[in-house]
Amino acid sequence: MGEPGDPPEGTPESAPGGGGEDEYRSVVFDESFIRAARLQEFSAQERITDHAPAVRRRPGLRRGFTRQAVILVILIVIAFGTAIYMGVRNPYQGVTARRPEPLRMTVIPLSPQGRVPGTVSVSELYAHSPAAEFRTAAEGINLPPEQHTAHFSESQVYAALTTAKDYLVESSLDPDVLTGKAVRPVRILLDPQQLDQFDRSFDRPAADGRHEATGWLVRFDPKQAELADTGIRVQGTLRATESDADTLEVVSNHTFVYALRPAGAGFDAKASLFTVRRELHFRFDRDDLRMHQAEMLVSYVQAGPLSCSVDSAAHLHPLLAGQTPKEGGPAGTDPFATGGTTSLCGALAPGAQPSL
Repeated sequence: MGEPGDPPEGTPESAPGGGGEDEYRSVVFDESFIRAARLQEFSAQERITDHAPAVRRRPGLRRGFTRQAVILVILIVIAFGTAIYMGVRNPYQGVTARRPEPLRMTVIPLSPQGRVPGTVSVSELYAHSPAAEFRTAAEGINLPPEQHTAHFSESQVYAALTTAKDYLVESSLDPDVLTGKAVRPVRILLDPQQLDQFDRSFDRPAADGRHEATGWLVRFDPKQAELADTGIRVQGTLRATESDADTLEVVSNHTFVYALRPAGAGFDAKASLFTVRRELHFRFDRDDLRMHQAEMLVSYVQAGPLSCSVDSAAHLHPLLAGQTPKEGGPAGTDPFATGGTTSLCGALAPGAQPSL
């Protein structure tokens, strides 16, 4: 009779001997383990709600353009249309294409009718001259009240007036510029397309109405005269107008009065007054306003006391205290020469000098 654990038909002939049962003991569950096991089958609803399906459905193929492709096409069309519109309606197109005109300049020396009055006291000189009530230095260059034009805002008009004032300060009041030590403070305020004319005026000055250094700025011959006082007296006006939809123009009209003495003479030497009247016409396009630069159109200068026979293209050669003008009129004018200008000279009125 077989053992309780043997199959009903007995042990197969091919089965191993008595030790075969031990060979599978580690993978065979005994009866107590099977009875203790808890079997549970999920219902159809439980399988749907609590368990993901074994096979994921594949989304169907979309026909036509995707949403991202449509958005990309729309953006490209908008960018292309904007580029075409800006190319046609660019408000700066006309301004960029226009080339600045050369500066037209006139420098007229004013010759005194006698000896130049002078004294050691600079304050006395000013007190007895028409410049007694003038303001000092940049305080005499006043900006007009805030204004706007049809196509330019108050801030743009203010920018044009401020640039014009800065040009006047640098070209008429800077001691280094007045004594011929520097030109860069004036140069950097100019439209870049006028720099060739500016540079030639200092490299090869000529009284031709285009290349006089004294048409761009005020400067004295440093070997002849020096400033007796840096408190230069100034009086004048600034006026801004709109010439077209893209251009502002500023006109300045100022009188500058300088106290001068002979170069290297010392503080005990007599000083005299030298007067320069400058009427300047500036033009500004929108690029100039943004870059704090100006285009010079016209420079009209009257200066004295000077001798009419002395060339004033490179420097002004003032007559100082006690001096009289040299004999001779202005340089001769050739009416057959083209491209030149007529040499001019005026008489300095006695009332324009101090009454000492």
